[in-house]
Amino acid sequence: MIEIRIHSRGGQGGVTAAKLMGLSAFYEGKNSSAFPRYGAERRGAPVVSFVRIGERSVGMYSEVKNPDVVVVLDPSVMESVNVLEGLKENGIVIVNTKDEEEAKKLKGDSRRVFFCDITGISLSLNLTVSGAPILNTPVLGCLAKAGLFSMDSVRKAIREMFPKDERNVKAAEMAYEMTREV
Repeated sequence: MIEIRIHSRGGQGGVTAAKLMGLSAFYEGKNSSAFPRYGAERRGAPVVSFVRIGERSVGMYSEVKNPDVVVVLDPSVMESVNVLEGLKENGIVIVNTKDEEEAKKLKGDSRRVFFCDITGISLSLNLTVSGAPILNTPVLGCLAKAGLFSMDSVRKAIREMFPKDERNVKAAEMAYEMTREV
């Protein structure tokens, strides 16, 4: 089973990203569960979402304490939350940043770190809600680059969830091309 923890802020699309990851897994013949941890969150407040992906039925809806993958949609969350807490040895970190030095700070002896300016991608495509960049679709391209999903599955998932706006697929494709490993 692959366990993923997503750190974002309310309104950035972290919860939808979790659902898209589950749908991408479905298109690869796997089972998944995707769910957020809700509290008094509002737009801009830190939000944590979780995804479990497995070959068999995944019926667990408890928080992911020891993820294989950590996704950081908003690097400012790292100022108040230890996003690496519980990350398994040889884990993967995906971080939304254009700053390679910032990404290198997350590197450990055995973890792989991938980074991409997904905010910039969203803004370049005018993929926004009330002026705020939507980060859920481009991050799927980053995960594909890290080997978690095929781009074919990502495209299918995005088109199913957002059938009328091809910019979402374009954002994932751009992120796939622009994602780098430190």
